[in-house]
Amino acid sequence: MTARIQFESKNEIGVFAKLTNAYCLASIGGSEVFYSTFESQLADTIPVVHASISGCRIVGRMCVGNKRGLLVPNSTFDQELQQLRNALPDSVKVQRVEERLSALGNVVACNDYVAIAHPDLDKETEEIIADTLGVEVFRSTIAGNVLIGSYCVMNNRGALVHPNTSITNQEELSSMLQVPVVAGTVNCGSSVLGAGLVVNDWFAFTGLDTTSTELAVIESVFKLNDTEPNRITTEMRATLIEGMS
Repeated sequence: MTARIQFESKNEIGVFAKLTNAYCLASIGGSEVFYSTFESQLADTIPVVHASISGCRIVGRMCVGNKRGLLVPNSTFDQELQQLRNALPDSVKVQRVEERLSALGNVVACNDYVAIAHPDLDKETEEIIADTLGVEVFRSTIAGNVLIGSYCVMNNRGALVHPNTSITNQEELSSMLQVPVVAGTVNCGSSVLGAGLVVNDWFAFTGLDTTSTELAVIESVFKLNDTEPNRITTEMRATLIEGMS
């Protein structure tokens, strides 16, 4: 299942939300429609939490998490940290991280089993990610970009990466993640996937400008309709790449 939404007329909904298999964070201050769209689709299965991090509304870019944990920057206020711990399931560990690359959502992408990280991430941060989220951590780039979280979105069934990612790079990433990896776009040709898309194992939310072709790719690679990634046609990929040229 997929839904197209906006945050205060912005299509970069991944900037203002974080979605996992155990919880969803939605930024405070957005229109009630933004929050209620998440709640209407998710509240029966996981908590949807109003949140801010370090006094900022860009919660999706500030944190990284999965069903086991949530990592936030060291600048996160005590009150925010306590609110998150109170609102999230007891099984989810919430921890601050002392990391100079403080916008964790831009530099790490993960699912419940594997994380890909910025090559320059601190070794201690890598260890905290592995321990708190219960994942194996790999350092890599995507289409030559170090901002992994901006150019890769994944769930436990597949991953969508920057449209210029080479076949070789896709195969390397697929080997690391042990899921199919497909190049694609959101919001009518945007390569900044982390900003325009949030996904878990059964639902995806994208910006309002996301095209029907892009939605078809998203639903296929993440198996939201149990459609295998190899069903994505050559024409679909050609349409996406053509839009980038």
